Amino acid sequence: MTVSLDDLPLRDDLRGLRPYGAPQAPLPVALNVNENTHPVPEHVASDILDDIAVALRDVNRYPDREFTELRRAFAGYLGHDLDASNIWAGNGSNEVLQHILQAFAGPGRTVFGFAPTYSMYPLLAQGTGATWVAGTRHPDYEITVDEAVSQVRRHDPDVILLCAPNNPTGTPLPLDVIEAVYEAARGIVIVDEAYQEFAPRDSPSALTLLEGRPRLAVSRTMSKAFAFAGARVGYLAADPAFIDALRLVRLPYHLSALTQAAAVAALRNAPTMLAMVDEIVAQRDRITATLEALGYAPHRSWSNFVLFGGVADPAATWRALYDKGVLIRDVGIPNHLRVTAGTEAETTAFLDALASIGSAS
Repeated sequence: MTVSLDDLPLRDDLRGLRPYGAPQAPLPVALNVNENTHPVPEHVASDILDDIAVALRDVNRYPDREFTELRRAFAGYLGHDLDASNIWAGNGSNEVLQHILQAFAGPGRTVFGFAPTYSMYPLLAQGTGATWVAGTRHPDYEITVDEAVSQVRRHDPDVILLCAPNNPTGTPLPLDVIEAVYEAARGIVIVDEAYQEFAPRDSPSALTLLEGRPRLAVSRTMSKAFAFAGARVGYLAADPAFIDALRLVRLPYHLSALTQAAAVAALRNAPTMLAMVDEIVAQRDRITATLEALGYAPHRSWSNFVLFGGVADPAATWRALYDKGVLIRDVGIPNHLRVTAGTEAETTAFLDALASIGSAS
C-alpha cells in the first residue's frame, strides 16, 4: 500500500505546505540562489583542508559544545568591541534564526517582517509553531521610520525580522529605522545582515546599535561573501544574556568539529576571501546598468543580486533564459525576476541571453 503525507498524523498547521527550495538544474550558468559563484582560492582551500585534517584525528570525540575558538574568531572578524560571549553560530544562518524563534517565538506568539522579504521567515515561524505577520513596504520596497513604527505598534509582534539589505529586493535599511523599530517593539528584534559585506564600505552595520539593546541581535552568514554556502555556517552577535537563551534550545554539539575547523580557517583568510566582494559588486552594478539600457527597471541593491521589473512575462522570460543555459529566479513578484551577480563570464552570459530574447515590457 502506498502511503502519502496526507495519511500521516502531521500537525494541522503544516498540512498543505510545501518545503522551501529553489529550482536546481545542471545548467552552465546558475544565478538563482545568491551564491558566491567564485570558487574558494586554491591556497585558502589547502589551508582549510589542513585544519580539517587535524580535526579529523579526534572526530571520535564530540566537538567543543561551546565552539569557543570559532566564537572568538567571529568576534575578531566583526570587531565593534565584541568578544566570544556576544557570539552564536549554527549550521547556516537559517539554523541561527530557528534557534531565536525556538527561544522567543513558538505557539501563541507572532513573528513580523516587512514583505516582500526572505521567504524562509514565514516557514521558520510556521515550523516553530508561531504565526507569521507580514507588514508592507513602499512600491520601491523602502521603509520609512514613521510607517515602520506604526506597523510594529499595530501588530505588537513577539519577534521582528529585519532583512538588511533585504532579500529578494536588495533594498538597504537605514539604521534610524532599526533604532525606531527597536524602541517601538516590546519583543526581540533581529537584523539579518546576510548581505552586509556587499553594501558600500562606508555604510554602518547594525552591529553599532548592539550596546544597551539586549533585545537586539544581528545575524550574518559565511555563505555569501565567504563563498561558503556548502559549508553551512551562520552566526549572530547579541548581548551575552541573549546568547544564553539560545543555549536552551540548541541540540547538543550542533556544530561538528569539521565545520568549526573549516570556519576558523576561512576566517583566518578573511582578507583573501573578501577580495571577491569587490568583483561581485562590480558585476552587480554592471547588471543594473545594462538592465536599464535594455529597458528593464532594476531596483537599488546593496546585495550580490539584482531584482528587476519591467518583465512582461516572467515565466516565459525565465524559461527562455533556461533554454539558453542560464538559471535565474522568479521570486513571485509580478513582472519581476531576480539574478545573482556571478563572475564576469557568467554575468556576460546572462546579459547576452537576456538581450537576445527582448522581453522588456
